[in-house]
Formats: sequence, structure tokens, C-alpha cells
Amino acid sequence: MSDGGPRRLLLIGMMGAGKSTVGRLVADRLGWDYLDSDAEVERATGRSVAEIFSTDGEATFRGAESAALAEALARDDPVVVSVAGGAVLDPLNRSRLAAGGRVVWLRAEPSTLAVRVGDGQGRPLLHDDPASTLARLAEVRDPLYAEIADAVVDVDHLAAEQVAEQVLAAAEEPT
Repeated sequence: MSDGGPRRLLLIGMMGAGKSTVGRLVADRLGWDYLDSDAEVERATGRSVAEIFSTDGEATFRGAESAALAEALARDDPVVVSVAGGAVLDPLNRSRLAAGGRVVWLRAEPSTLAVRVGDGQGRPLLHDDPASTLARLAEVRDPLYAEIADAVVDVDHLAAEQVAEQVLAAAEEPT
């Protein structure tokens, strides 16, 4: 991350991949600010993601998510951003991410994600069958993550500290 380009590390991946936990660890190690796009949506709207989904629908949430991402990528100071899992569904977001910094995909098997998200409480896209829903979402999203990722870290069977170490190593690799 010392090439003079944008000093932004962007963590992408499915819900449950560990973006928030790892993002905080990496930001602490680098001495950079940390942003979580879902938290930024909640701060900007004054409502939880689940509330936005239930009241206004997914399209409204996706708009707020895109605005939060654009704001995070407009910053000049070094920052680690945990990007909401579905942000890659929008082609403009993918372009912004690809141009906005070093993109690291935290990749996990749907079975790992299902264990981590449990019953899906507080996650609007997960209903009665989180495991099947996660597998369907991964089918759509994984090719989009692959399209923009500068590096991939497979997180299955790794502790958050181990993932953070691999993210930091990936951040230093030449693009």
C-alpha cells in the first residue's frame, strides 16, 4: 500500500465472512481509520439496515449503501472499509471499488457462512433457511467479487487474527 495510490483497503465478501471483525483488526494494525458500510448507512439514515429493508425495501437500502460507499471512497485519509456484501450487485459500485483502492475478497464456503450467521437474526435477506439463501446469494455474488478482487483470502478454518495477517500480506503485494 506504499505505491502512492489511494490508501484504501476495501474488504468485500458475503455476510458472515468476517469483514467487520477483520476490518477493525487490520485498521488498528495499520493505524488507519475504519468504516463499515452498513454502519455508515445506519448513521446516515438514523435507522437499522433491517428497518430500512422492512419499511422501504431493498432498493432503498441499496441506494443508501451506494451513497455510503461513494462517501467512503471520496476520503483522502487512509481507511479500511468493510463493504456491505451486496454492494457489488451494482455495476457502478463495482467500478468505484475497483478504482478506489486495494480490494481483498474474504471468501468463505456457504456452509461456513451459515454457521457464522446462525439463524440470520438482524440480516434481512436471510429468512427461514439461511444456509440455502447464502448458497443462492453466493452463486450470484461470487463472480462479481472475483471480477474486482485484487487478492483473495480464504477464511474457512481461520481465526480472525490469521485472516487479518493474510489481508495485510495481500495489501502489500504488487497489483
